[in-house]
Amino acid sequence: MQNVRRRLWLSRRLWRRRLVFWCGALAAGLISVLFAEAANAAQSYFRVAWTWFWPLPLLLTPAGFVLCAWVGSRYFPGAQGSGIPQAIAARHLPNPADRHRLLGAKLIIGKIGLTVIGLLCGASAGREGPTVQVGATIMLKAARIGRLRNERGLILAGSAAGIAAAFNAPLAGIVFAIEEMSRSFEARTNGLVLYAVIIAGLVSLGLTGNYTYFGATSATVASPHDWVLTVAAGIIGGLLGGAFSRALLEGAAQLRRLAPARTYLVPAICGLAVALCGLLTGGATFGTGYTQARALVEGHSLGFAFWPAKLIATLATALSGIPGGIFAPSLAAGAGLGAWLAGISGEPISLGAVLGMAGYFAGVVQAPMTAFVIILEMTGNNSNVIPLMAAAVLGFGSSKLIAPEPLYHGLAKQFLGQ
Repeated sequence: MQNVRRRLWLSRRLWRRRLVFWCGALAAGLISVLFAEAANAAQSYFRVAWTWFWPLPLLLTPAGFVLCAWVGSRYFPGAQGSGIPQAIAARHLPNPADRHRLLGAKLIIGKIGLTVIGLLCGASAGREGPTVQVGATIMLKAARIGRLRNERGLILAGSAAGIAAAFNAPLAGIVFAIEEMSRSFEARTNGLVLYAVIIAGLVSLGLTGNYTYFGATSATVASPHDWVLTVAAGIIGGLLGGAFSRALLEGAAQLRRLAPARTYLVPAICGLAVALCGLLTGGATFGTGYTQARALVEGHSLGFAFWPAKLIATLATALSGIPGGIFAPSLAAGAGLGAWLAGISGEPISLGAVLGMAGYFAGVVQAPMTAFVIILEMTGNNSNVIPLMAAAVLGFGSSKLIAPEPLYHGLAKQFLGQ
């Protein structure tokens, strides 16, 4: 038995497979960091250009949406939208060729490039969903290079690594893989997910340092009034998140039935809607929403108009069909909602922001564990564990009343031919 173990330990084939897996996870982490830098630069360039010529969004945003939609459909089919539905669908497809169609190496270029162009034009889009598709694609490619058998497990591992590196939130990456991507705990893949998250997380940590994505807050739920805010943020956030989810699912289904000649009219109209939301809020709804969410978590009010405008801009961006995610924009909209509720009730804005994030985001994606874990890691607010759990669970339950079908799994059906 000892000789067998020694031979396995010294096996060149085994070490080759390990090396390919490690390189895949390293690549996922590195590309996530570079993607983040490119996205941040694109938003900065757009903001500078917009402040120089304020009507620019009315021209650039619709034109940019049409360009991204056309290039995506013609040269990168499968790169549209978030990227998480593609990764979910790929895990369910039995044919390896069909998986490659959704997670092909060519799509990495299209997904990253078109998402950055969208942000350069003012889209209300996140990079976290696209990072999931990119991470899953890299690990699937690693599986084929290293002749690794568990392709579904490696897609799951790549997806988790993408979330972990994008948000600097390793626990959220693991919970996301279990709750949202697989909807179950799979003993066969837990090691793959853990190793991939660790490696990708180390790359992110080494290149960007240890930081909390949305800053930090010490506000805690300490009084009965605070618990009223918790319940309100959970229920109202969940209802609005469910409404967003249902509108996106039903809207996407209706738009798929349009004649091809009208498909480019949709991104133009959506781009115009995004431009108007941005102009009406002084530019607050353009981009990922990272800056605004961080300001809210740190206690700065953005007023009432921000969160409904951000919700509409994010919905319009998602319906346009251009590549881009909804993670960060949804968290920003939830933070705005919670801060507004806190403002009208006399509670701390930062407390309302994190509770609103939990309720609204859990309502949008219907993944309550992912919601509160990701917010805990991104705000460093470890003293609010139970209130965040409560807001997320209330948001999840309220959302189900409006949107019975989970958003990402509903969107994945179009890639499964259902």
